[in-house]
This record gives sequence, structure tokens and C-alpha cells, in this order.
Amino acid sequence: MTRIAIIGAGLSGLTTAFALEQRARAADLDIDIVVLEKKDRLGGKIWSIKDEGFLCEWGPNGFLDSKPWTLELCDQLGIRERLLRSDDNARKRYIFSEGVLHRLPENGPMFLKSKLISWPGKLRLSGEMFIAPKRDGEDETLADFGRRRLGAEALDKLIAPMVSGIFAGDPETMSLKSCFPRIQQLEEEHGGLIKAMIKLAKQKKKEIREGKQVASAAGPGGVLTSFHDGIQELTDSTATKVRGEIRKAAGIERILRKNGGFELRFEGGGTLDAEIVISAAPAHALAEMTQGLDDDLTELVNEIPYAPMNVICFGYEREKIVHSLDGFGYLIPRKEGCSTLGTLWDSSIFPNRAPEGKVLLRSMMGGATNPGAIELSDAEVRARTLADLNATMGISAEPDFVRIFRHPQAIPQYVVGHAKRLAALDEKLQSLPGLYLTGNAFYGIGLNDCVHASQQVAERVMQALAARG
Repeated sequence: MTRIAIIGAGLSGLTTAFALEQRARAADLDIDIVVLEKKDRLGGKIWSIKDEGFLCEWGPNGFLDSKPWTLELCDQLGIRERLLRSDDNARKRYIFSEGVLHRLPENGPMFLKSKLISWPGKLRLSGEMFIAPKRDGEDETLADFGRRRLGAEALDKLIAPMVSGIFAGDPETMSLKSCFPRIQQLEEEHGGLIKAMIKLAKQKKKEIREGKQVASAAGPGGVLTSFHDGIQELTDSTATKVRGEIRKAAGIERILRKNGGFELRFEGGGTLDAEIVISAAPAHALAEMTQGLDDDLTELVNEIPYAPMNVICFGYEREKIVHSLDGFGYLIPRKEGCSTLGTLWDSSIFPNRAPEGKVLLRSMMGGATNPGAIELSDAEVRARTLADLNATMGISAEPDFVRIFRHPQAIPQYVVGHAKRLAALDEKLQSLPGLYLTGNAFYGIGLNDCVHASQQVAERVMQALAARG
């Protein structure tokens, strides 16, 4: 029987274990899976905390239903019927600019009426279809792409806030190819974004006439989806379906070669031998574990930076908030000089996030452009968050409920050169048969991406086992 050790019991590690067991049963293959988690709880950065009637998400608050992988996982777990789509009003998203919350335009007429972008900025944006495409295949930063195709104002007010909202990243360093590969593909294939949208819209209409099911022509889209009691239900449900052993408080200090397989040395003493090791740990943790195994591998994974983040949950009596809270929330361009990156109106997005008559707001502070925020005291974080809520929404009342969650290494940053680094990692792993990597440090930070990557690594492991005979 082949022993497979999976390091990390977040969504990636748990999904990998579940996918491997399903495939092994289908192939009538005996495997012994052991999932090793450093902390004393499962779920990684997924953690739905119920406190005083408020439901606070420590990390991500859901996934988009535009990709199939998490939905398929929910089917396999038997929890599809428990999924909760976000409120329709949560489609409304805002940008705070020049002292005003502007709703993000969703179509041409809304774009023309919006005061978020000036008329010179709108003209520059609409001129995108006349900009020559870049087809050399070379990577570029999101900022360079934005300035080149859409103009400086669109970069500052649209692209940069989006990058901070998704990645907590800096557009001046983030990779277009790795963060938004579809956008690079649209430019290469169609010559520009507007040209691509026109062609895809025509294709969509044609397919609709032919009775085909089609996705949105405008991009990934999708509806934010979770559960009544929070997104932790996804990892909890996955963990209950894993038949192998799951050990908590089982941190790995080193991964070493032994007899054609591996020896895992635990923090505090003890070892575990395994023929196959799958790391679903963060890149910085993997770099520590692989010291002594392969210096090149350690250096490659250690080059993946992480952005810190404070997550601040404020609960209020609804009557203390003048704002309608009709929408998803807002992002703040860096030039506005605020401390927070933006705020989600959590109790407007999903039910059961606040007690009756109360609301829950969740603000983000830090990221790659403000890493020092992680060092601020709780009192300073609270004061700066309240100042921003006053500036953006006119909230002057003190919150009735406050919880601050700190993530010193919150989100991996796909900086320019990330794709080349992944290629070098793939090549290096060829010389370390039996070692596999998954997790959000490599091929996508979203929950869908983690589930997909886990399924792919499970398939590669099964192929390797089949090749052994």
C-alpha cells in the first residue's frame, strides 16, 4: 500500500486528499493517506467565526459560480443544495473617488453617465480599440498594461483598486500573465479588449440563437456563493469525507529523501515515512521544510512574496448607519489617501451575517502597497478604519462590535516573472519524483483555482501510481 502524506489541511490539502481517495477507489487501488496540519484547526485561511450573533469571515467569504470546479466538489460532497447565492443587490459595487462613492458602471449608458472617470479619461478608454496589440508573449505588469491600453486614469480608478481588492497587490509589480491570463489572451487573439468584447458578444448571440448554453462574453462574471453558516462549511464537509487520517498540531520541520521516498520530520520530534509527499502549505512554509532537500527548490518557492492584511469587522445597530448599504461594498484608490483598501457590506451580501436590526461591515487594511499596517496596534487599526468609514459613508458612531484579524502573510503575490518561476519549479520537480505542490501560491488564489489545482495534482499522482504498476 502506498503511503501519501499531504502537508496542510486547508481547502487545497483536504480537496487533494478527497480527490485522491475517490480516484483510488475507482481504480481499485490501495493508498494510505495522511493529512498533516500544523495548526490545531482545519481549513487554513477559511474560517467562519460566529461571535455575538455576527458571522465574521477570517479569510475569503465565498467563491464565484462561473467556474465548475467548486460546484462539482459540492455535488460530490452532497452539499450542493446548501449553497447560498449572494443577494442580487450585491451586484452593485462602488469605487470611492474624490469624496464620493461611485457605482461601477455595468454597461455603456451607465459608463457614459458615470462621473467616476472624467470625459478625457472616457475618451482615452474608448480609444483602446485603436491601440496596437502586444503579441510578443512577454510578461508585463498590470500597471504597464493599464497605462498602455486604457490610460492612467483608468489604471488609478479601476485597475489598481481591483488588484488591491482581489490580490491585495501592487499593480506596478503584479504580472498580467499570471493574474489575468484571460485578458492577455483576449488582446493576443482579438487585438484589444473592446474588439474582443464585440466579437464575443456577437458569438454569444449566435450561440443563443442556436440554443446553446453560453457564459458571459464580458469576462469571468459569476455570482458570489457561500453557505448560510459561512464558507467554512466547504472545508468542514470535505474533511468529513476524507477517510484517511487527519492529524492536527502536526507541523513539519523538514522534508528529506529516504529510500526512494521521503522522511518527514515533525516539529518537536518524531518522523513519518511516505512514498509520495504533496505540499499544500504556503510557499514560505514550504521553503523552510525543503531546506536540506534541494537548495534550488527552496530558493524558487522562497521567491514568491506574500502581502500582509488586517481584516476588520465592525458591527452596528442598523439605525446608526445613514447609508443604504445597497450593494456589495466599495474599493478605494490609493490616491485617496485612506488607510483601508475598501469595505464589504457583509450583511447585505449574505443573510445570517448580523443579528436582526444590526449590520456587519468588513474592511481590509494593508496589502502590498501598505505592508506596515500589520504592525499597527488594535487601537490604531480601529481608529483608522473608523476614520475611513466616516470619510466614505459618513459613519461617525462607534461600532457596537469589533473584531480584528491579522494575516502577516495573507495572499501570495504573482509578480512579473511568476510564470517563469513556475516553469522552473516544474522542471526542478522532475528530479524529485514523488514530490508534488499545490495551493494558492502557484496557479490561482481563488477557491475555484485551489480546488482545480488539487484535482489536477491528484490526477498526476494517480498517473504516476499507474505507471509504477
